[in-house]
Amino acid sequence: MRTEGVAHSHYSLEQQGIRGYQAAYWNLPTPLLYEEAIRRREGHLAHLGPLVVRTGHHTGRSPKDKFIVRESSSADKVWWGEINQPLEPERFSILYRRLLAYLQGKDLFIQDCFVGADPQYRRPIRVITETAWHGLFARNMFIRARPEELAAHVPEYTLLHAPHFHADPEVDGTRSEVFIVLHLGLKLVLIGGTQYAGEMKKSIFSVLNYLLPQQHVLSVHASANVGPKGDVAVFFGLSGTGKTALSADPHRALIGDDELGWSDRGVFNFEGGCYAKVIRISATAEPEIHGTTRRFGTLLENVGFDSATGRLDLNDDSLTENTRAAYPISHIPNARGDEMGGHPSTILMLTADAFGVLPPLSRLTPEQAMYHFLSGYTAKVAGTEQGVAEPRATFSPCFGAPFMTLAPEVYAGLLREKIARHRVSVWLVNTGWSGGPYGVGHRVKIAHTRAMVHAALGGALDGVAMTPHPIFGVAVPASCPDVPAGILEPRGTWADKAAYDAQARKLAGMFADNFTAFASSVPEDVRAAGPRVD
Repeated sequence: MRTEGVAHSHYSLEQQGIRGYQAAYWNLPTPLLYEEAIRRREGHLAHLGPLVVRTGHHTGRSPKDKFIVRESSSADKVWWGEINQPLEPERFSILYRRLLAYLQGKDLFIQDCFVGADPQYRRPIRVITETAWHGLFARNMFIRARPEELAAHVPEYTLLHAPHFHADPEVDGTRSEVFIVLHLGLKLVLIGGTQYAGEMKKSIFSVLNYLLPQQHVLSVHASANVGPKGDVAVFFGLSGTGKTALSADPHRALIGDDELGWSDRGVFNFEGGCYAKVIRISATAEPEIHGTTRRFGTLLENVGFDSATGRLDLNDDSLTENTRAAYPISHIPNARGDEMGGHPSTILMLTADAFGVLPPLSRLTPEQAMYHFLSGYTAKVAGTEQGVAEPRATFSPCFGAPFMTLAPEVYAGLLREKIARHRVSVWLVNTGWSGGPYGVGHRVKIAHTRAMVHAALGGALDGVAMTPHPIFGVAVPASCPDVPAGILEPRGTWADKAAYDAQARKLAGMFADNFTAFASSVPEDVRAAGPRVD
């Protein structure tokens, strides 16, 4: 065994039960991780400096392969079900022993990092992986330890990542060869069978979603930025709704693009980097994020790449629509250095409504905010073929159910308390379709959405008349600066008004059916804040 790299923790791999490895590469800086990844043929250097990699068969998360070990310290707290599936301790022990045996004779890349920008809630973690490019992903996404912090770094949680090791379902108790397993008692995460790097960040997010609410800190799947006057905005939203794009605003400093904590001190980023979807990204509409794809240090997953010229094709979806860029948050020119901010004055809940029903902008009461937070609605199109017009509704509690380790009502209760205490205004922003559903109408222009967001944040709508939507009850502004008045009221954008009414009633019924899961666990005023169902 040999050890290479920069300064590292005195808390050794052997103390963690990892022995017999070939070499340990500790905390390699970005240039050396590039060298190792290219030398090992894990990736390619592209024009202007990003590293391009392929994730193989898995180009997205495998939520059905995520498990939490059912053990005594956490079993009575975890939100068990389809999302948090139990794995028995005996099965975990077998999988863990087999994984340790697999790592014998392997080269290992270790990054000692932190999660949580607020020093009061920061936690040390260790990522151990068998590939250099996944080591770079960890270095980009988590908060780097300073050289003087490394010697004393003792991980509270360790992520053991072996993408080329496959589980045996009959032996290990998994569903397939892929596994994402959290042992909250041993403070250990095991990942294998998939090269998709997003599993690494989301598994640690799941850990924080278990720990922080027990300290009365709200953990949320959201982005945040802060204006010149110190006003903080938080953006909730599922993938594809614009959470990353809208928070990367040249007029406001970015706090974080995906995972946040909200404590009694304010909001703080969990990570040290961003993981942005970059398919067909525009230098005009999203210049900050587009610029990161032309920077040294950025890791590009499954992005189109010409090996003869080293040039990228961000429009190439031949491998997946889920092409990704992982980069340090410092790559965003106006990112806030400490990744912290005060208490939000505004929350924007984003949805991409492919049914074309919801207004592009509407104000929510506190009760409606709870209803929509627990609903976590967006809609995805049924396909990309011409003429496919039927979208599919997606409801994900807290706008991030796959990562919620505790029951959704825990996070909703904390959010309601904080909204009331800090008098936060809440808006619902539809970045989806207008003038008809997908296949008939058109996507709301991002320039119009940005103008609506700026108006909501800048107080330009404070004196504007609001009209309740006849079915959803949300307050729709009569006008908004730099936005055509005709698009604000969704029914008016449809040529067939009767078709709109039918579509709206259909979507309202979907909301009501979904919310039955919370009927007995939320106050009556929240249950009554949903859409009207005839």
